[in-house]
Amino acid sequence: MLLETGKVLTDDDRPEDKIRTLKARIDARKAGVDERNSLYGGERPLKFASPEFTEQTGGLFEGFSDNWCKTVPDTLRERLEVVSFEGEDGTTDQEAKRAWKRTRARVDVNLAILDALVVARSHALVWNPSGELTDITFIPAGEAVVDYAPGTRNARRTGLRIWSDGTHEFATLFTRAWAGRPPMVYRRQRMLNGGQWATRTVGLRRSEQVDFVNPMGNEIPLVEIANRSRLHGDPESELDPVAPLQDGINTLWAHLFTAADFAALPQRVVMGMDKPTRDIRDDEDNIVAEEDIPLGQYSKDRLLWLSRQGASIGQFSPADLKAYLEVISQAVRHIAAQTRTPPQYLLGEMANIAADALEAAESGLVAKASDKQTYFGEDLLEVMRLEALAAGEPARAASLAMGRTVWRDPQYRSVAQYADALTKYKAIGVPDEALWRMIPGVTEEQVTEWIRMRDAQAQAAAEAASAALSAFGPKDGTGEDADESQEDEEEG
Repeated sequence: MLLETGKVLTDDDRPEDKIRTLKARIDARKAGVDERNSLYGGERPLKFASPEFTEQTGGLFEGFSDNWCKTVPDTLRERLEVVSFEGEDGTTDQEAKRAWKRTRARVDVNLAILDALVVARSHALVWNPSGELTDITFIPAGEAVVDYAPGTRNARRTGLRIWSDGTHEFATLFTRAWAGRPPMVYRRQRMLNGGQWATRTVGLRRSEQVDFVNPMGNEIPLVEIANRSRLHGDPESELDPVAPLQDGINTLWAHLFTAADFAALPQRVVMGMDKPTRDIRDDEDNIVAEEDIPLGQYSKDRLLWLSRQGASIGQFSPADLKAYLEVISQAVRHIAAQTRTPPQYLLGEMANIAADALEAAESGLVAKASDKQTYFGEDLLEVMRLEALAAGEPARAASLAMGRTVWRDPQYRSVAQYADALTKYKAIGVPDEALWRMIPGVTEEQVTEWIRMRDAQAQAAAEAASAALSAFGPKDGTGEDADESQEDEEEG
């Protein structure tokens, strides 16, 4: 990973030095985080406009944005829905599923993934200091940082959580074991306006410790959820290729609106006639001066007298605004191509399109979402492995380490398409449970209930069949058959 500061962290640094170094790394990222958050929110100053245009319009277009920087990550995030987690044997980890629901992680993970798409990263903290219920908390990029061991991409050696109460700034530092020292948790504080980090005293419960051995053992319970990280660099934001085109589109709209205000309507001009005036008279009705008649009055009254011989009216043709719209549409198409966002999400030009054509249009987005599932899935699987360790279940943690994150199918299909596909999967022997999980919108709880209902139905059918067969079985020695048997015995 590339460091944003010149200070390299070492294992033998004092806790306060580590906090200072890691906090500097968070601060170095702040400008990029703030800029991308502003882009996503549509808060972008007008760029690429000439000084003359800016001087003419002033702050007229402040706050205006034709915001595609929100559409692009939102469209991708909608295709990234976590369903469950599987262990090494391929079965759903029920305990992980319960923890995922209990901690609201199934909801908050959507915010964490969106943050990672927008600002390049987010974080998850797995914490169970009391040894009871494990908590999973997702943290934005500006409030946490993970430091990796030199020469590795995934070996976490230090983690820092930062937050503020409006007066003080608080830090929780997690370190690994080193040179005979146990893995530790350090809690520090300082005034919000800066200063030295000191042992935390504000806001602590009586039972809470300040410096203590990490109950998670030699595990850093802070996980970075990174977007499209490269081997030699930092994670990237989905907005980086969109921002320049977004700025250009905003400026083009500003020019279009200005042209529409000044030149979109035909402009008429009176030729061969003096500017209309009227006399100014004194109290004795003598003409003492004259004043111009506002031309707007003629437009309002829709009436004009041409009193001079030879006067005529000419007309300037209106400006053609289609040129602006064509350039804007082309820029939006560039955004669609570079981000692999389907054109129907950006241009709204597709209607009555065949299912195959729609599937082809979304193929780029589906491939991109599948790629994101690979990397985000490993990060989230690490979160659940830490949850199993925090719950005191090392065997389950080891199984999850070799398991996988199960995602909803990123391809949207019609009900008929799904039914046809599932029928064909059934024909080649795919189990019902696997087919049910492929149906869009079906939860793991529904699948479990369907399994119970199927088993109950099968048991009821077996009992009914057994009852039917018993009607043709051996008799109990009564009735007509018994009388015939007795007669045979007597004749014998």
